[in-house]
Amino acid sequence: MGNAWWNLILRFLLELAALLGLGVAGWSLSAGFWRWILAIALPLVAAVLWGTFAVPDDPSRSGRAPVPVPGAVRLALELVILCGGATGFYLTGHAAIGIVMALLIAFNYAFSLDRLGWLLRQ
Repeated sequence: MGNAWWNLILRFLLELAALLGLGVAGWSLSAGFWRWILAIALPLVAAVLWGTFAVPDDPSRSGRAPVPVPGAVRLALELVILCGGATGFYLTGHAAIGIVMALLIAFNYAFSLDRLGWLLRQ
């Protein structure tokens, strides 16, 4: 699969932004002790899921799949985490960041059609 270097960088930055958006949501949408728990747990759980559930031999990753899943499951997981981060920003008063992030997610996938096709065939 021939993802351009700039699109791979964009994907990596979107992954980091998603974790941040989930953390911001955990912090802003809760109070007291739960604020700390959710601000740490939401991004941590997302990162563990992202790294654990993978399609074997995915060329956009290391190729390793600690827990092998079908491509459609992996794609759904990616979209839930990425869009969850964008939604987290949007719901916590950072609407512009959430909207820009959502647009960049769509842009990233639009330039990853070969990978999307590969995932859906697995």
